[in-house]
Amino acid sequence: MALVHHPVHDRDRRIITTAITNLDIHDIARSSRTYGLAGYHLVTPVLAQRDLASRIIGHWRSGEGAAMNDFRRQALDPVEVHESVAASRAAVATASGSEPFTVATTARRRPDQVGCQALVAEAAASPRPLLILLGTGWGLADEVVDRVDRVLAPIQGAADYNHLSVRSAAAILLDRLFGDRE
Repeated sequence: MALVHHPVHDRDRRIITTAITNLDIHDIARSSRTYGLAGYHLVTPVLAQRDLASRIIGHWRSGEGAAMNDFRRQALDPVEVHESVAASRAAVATASGSEPFTVATTARRRPDQVGCQALVAEAAASPRPLLILLGTGWGLADEVVDRVDRVLAPIQGAADYNHLSVRSAAAILLDRLFGDRE
């Protein structure tokens, strides 16, 4: 799973870069670990943001935080920071030996979307590793969505309201894709 901070849209659909947050690092790492993902990537072109994320992760991997909370260390062990979606994809390809089957998430309806069950079936039949891209701000830029293998249908609850935090969306998607159904 990769949390993309650039390129993403703002509310007016302009391309922006959002800031990495401590909560996103920790909460999505914990969800990723809970559902057995091989990694969680933070994607930003901003060097200061990558440095900040690396310091936070380092504190919990090998700093005082690692000694205080082994569960947090375990969750943050597979977290990587990359400068672009292309770099994240390349890291997955290097680690696995094949190009990832890349899936974009969105809160907007599109005609080419697939549901969770269809994605699970397709991913299970593919030898390629799965890379799920989550957008921050008001969602992934079209230039990212247009270059993926599949676009996942938006999460829809019982109400018309559809504006989840990225942390909540990540947890729901991971449960729908990889959760125990018994």
